[in-house]
Amino acid sequence: MTTLAHTPALTTLNEDESMFREAVREFAESEVAPRVPRMEADQAIDPDLISMLFDLGVMGIEVPEHYGGLGGSLFTAVLVVEELSRVDPSVGVLVDVQNTLVNNAIRRWGTAGQQGRFLPALASGTVGAYALSEAGSGSDAFALALRAVPDGDDWVLNGSKLWITNGGEAGLYIIFANVQPELRHKGITAFLVERDTPGFTVGKKEEKLGIRASSTTELILDGVRVPEENVLGEIGMGYRVAIETLNEGRIGIGAQMVGLAQGAFDHTLKYVQEREQFGRPVAEFQGVQFQLGEMATEIEAARLMVYNAARLKDDGSRFLREAAMAKLFASRVAQRVSSRCIDLHGGYGFTTEYPVEKLYRDSKIGTIYEGTDNMQLQTIAKDLLRE
Repeated sequence: MTTLAHTPALTTLNEDESMFREAVREFAESEVAPRVPRMEADQAIDPDLISMLFDLGVMGIEVPEHYGGLGGSLFTAVLVVEELSRVDPSVGVLVDVQNTLVNNAIRRWGTAGQQGRFLPALASGTVGAYALSEAGSGSDAFALALRAVPDGDDWVLNGSKLWITNGGEAGLYIIFANVQPELRHKGITAFLVERDTPGFTVGKKEEKLGIRASSTTELILDGVRVPEENVLGEIGMGYRVAIETLNEGRIGIGAQMVGLAQGAFDHTLKYVQEREQFGRPVAEFQGVQFQLGEMATEIEAARLMVYNAARLKDDGSRFLREAAMAKLFASRVAQRVSSRCIDLHGGYGFTTEYPVEKLYRDSKIGTIYEGTDNMQLQTIAKDLLRE
């Protein structure tokens, strides 16, 4: 009789993963949580906290060890983003963009020279940003107005970017520009631009509903000269760099939303056991118990979808559909759960005294950035119809 190999559950972690997750959870509770009120008020992440994130190693999770990174997996990055987002999704997305968009794009598409030059800095102290969106190209990400024109051995970039996460802290930016507008997406090219490049300016910082500590900025490029050696990937292949990187990034946003939902749920589970009405804890009422059970089930389902997508990517399997499904579902779960958590807190939940109010506001971005819900649904449907 043939003995079938045992496959671990999606949530089963190996010893290294378990230890690292616990270390990040402890860090989030001891170092991030006390800073959240001030960062929310200042609309900025504490620079000391950013330095601590680099020291912890979470800003270069998949960067190879010989470049100063951890040499880890996307799944490890997912665990980190989830744990940080339980406490503050603003910190979670800082780490997420660094790992799933910036570092991964350079790891996959960068030349040996680019990797040797930029990855050690990104793993040790330089924040990165991924600049695709513009005022006129949100969901239609390839309707770019920013232009790149050849001039000798350089490219000259003119235009602006909008809604760029990490824009305020970054020292390195992946800028997408069109070198041949008549070719539409086939003219798009990715460039590595350093913050101190002449003509490059970080513009307006957005006032936002949620993730207020995360910087979301405009970028202005006025005659920015970029050497040929800073082209990421091939000329005209920027659309592939953008799309294939975002496919991984969606898994990271799914992890952020799972962590957010879990954080809101944790606060609420504690609250309903302490809050008394009609002479007993609110948690003893059957109607409240039903809501707790439903929220816990939705969070677990979202987590399994995110973990599955991450493990598929790490295994080298196709993960496009699963990544879109994970982001779609986890983002919706985060909104539903955080809203219900406010309801269970009653009037207290509507005040800034309790953290569920902030998490509710933070949840809204999940169905918007790195592809709206409708874009995820379109991606899923197109993949289904290819079969």
